Amino acid sequence: MNKSEILLHAENIHRTFPVGEGKLDVLKGVDISMRRGEILVILGPSGAGKSTILHIMGLLDKPTSGKVFFKNEEITKLNQETQSAYRNKYFGFIFQFYHLLPEFNALENVLMPQMIARGPLSYRSKYREIEKKAKDLLEIVGLTERIKHLPSQLSGGERQRVAIARALINDPELIFCDEPTGNLDTANAENIHQLLVKLNEEHNISFLFVTHNKELSDKGHRLLYMVDGKIIDEKLQKTKHST
Repeated sequence: MNKSEILLHAENIHRTFPVGEGKLDVLKGVDISMRRGEILVILGPSGAGKSTILHIMGLLDKPTSGKVFFKNEEITKLNQETQSAYRNKYFGFIFQFYHLLPEFNALENVLMPQMIARGPLSYRSKYREIEKKAKDLLEIVGLTERIKHLPSQLSGGERQRVAIARALINDPELIFCDEPTGNLDTANAENIHQLLVKLNEEHNISFLFVTHNKELSDKGHRLLYMVDGKIIDEKLQKTKHST
C-alpha cells in the first residue's frame, strides 16, 4: 500500500489498563492502514481489542504508546480540544447502542453534530439549510415519515438509521462502526449492511467496521482478523482496492 494512498494509519499501538495491582495489555503492537474509499473490517471474538483500537483510531481514547495518522498528519499528538474539533470535522461514528438523545426527535438528533460544530450563532443563521440537509439524509435512510418521532417511538432498525444519518451530517471522510447491527434482528441487520455499502459505493465514504458478525465482515473490501490484542491475519475480499 503506497503511502500516498493511505487515509488512516495506526502504528505500533499499545493500550494497557490498570487492573488492581497489575495491568491488562489489551493492544499489543497493532499496525493498521486503510485507503480512502475502503471498507475495512476487523473481525474477532469479544475481548480481542477491536473496540479499543477503533476508539483510539477515532480519537475517542489515547494509546499507551504508538501513533495514529490521518492523511499523513499525526493526530494522536494533538491536544484534546483540537482532537475534538478534528473528530467532529472528519469522522462519523455508528455504535451498537445508537446513543440517541431520548428527549429529541429523529430530526433533532441528526442535527446535533451540526449544532456542536457550528456554535449557536452560525447554527441559527444557517438553520434552514442545515435542516434541509438533515431531512435529505433521513430520506436517504428511509425515514422521511418518522422525522418527528422520538427514539422511544422507533424500532431498533429505525434508531440505527437515525444514527447513520447523524453520522453523515458533517460530511465525514471516514465512519467508524462498532458492531453497528449487533442489536438488530437478521432482516434489519441485512438492510443496514446494504445501506452502508451503498453509501460507500455512491459517496466514496470510507468505513472501518469492528465486529464478530461474519455476515457483516463479508461486506468489506479487506478483512483483518484480531485475536488477543494482535492482528493475526489479513484477507483481501474484493477486487476494488486490489491494484
